[in-house]
Amino acid sequence: MTSTVPVTALGTLSQSLGAAPAVGSPLQAVLLDMDGTLVDTEGFWWDVEVEVFASLGHTLDDSWRHVVVGGPMTRSAGFLIEATGADIPLAELTVLLNDGFEDRISSTLPLMPGAARLLAELSEHGVPTALVSASHRRIIDRVLTSLGAHHFALSVAGDEVPRTKPHPDPYLTAALGLGVDPVRCAVVEDTATGVAAAEAAGCHVVAVPSVAPITPTDRRTVVPSLETVDLTFLRGLMTEMR
Repeated sequence: MTSTVPVTALGTLSQSLGAAPAVGSPLQAVLLDMDGTLVDTEGFWWDVEVEVFASLGHTLDDSWRHVVVGGPMTRSAGFLIEATGADIPLAELTVLLNDGFEDRISSTLPLMPGAARLLAELSEHGVPTALVSASHRRIIDRVLTSLGAHHFALSVAGDEVPRTKPHPDPYLTAALGLGVDPVRCAVVEDTATGVAAAEAAGCHVVAVPSVAPITPTDRRTVVPSLETVDLTFLRGLMTEMR
């Protein structure tokens, strides 16, 4: 069963990044994003946003999808309110979007190709694993039912940290809860927003782009699908960093 993590000591942990080389196993934990990474739900969010704004009398421009993907609810919803001029408070819109998304996932929740296999492999080998999402706790708990909560030692929701993605707080919180060094964590993400958060925390990133392209860097490996990611692959990435 997953647990949540208190966000105290984030500042101390952040300041310690890079202060000393990590010891022990090169790969200490795997931290996984949720929407668009493990579950094929990025399209669900956009569909809900389109429907909600249609009910308010507004049509969303498809180009905005790249702006709101992967972002925290407050940023995405705030952008859409400003872009459309919709007369609705942010708090009220957030409730409508979460309600609409929950309705969607109550009937179907498709996993991304390779997700089930990767989670089973990490569990089988006892690799500490955390689910780290910008989605709210109410959404994460629903999705965990389908993903299998037993695969994760803990989960971190976007409404449980002082600052969510693209800030490092979610990944620093996960590392703190697992008792590992963020530098020795492999993060799997699908959006530029999530990648920025993981890299700001000092993690090595495997990016599996879902909506917009992501460019590889020295500490960021880009792959076309989770089907190419397994434990050997992740350990190899961390070994190359040494």
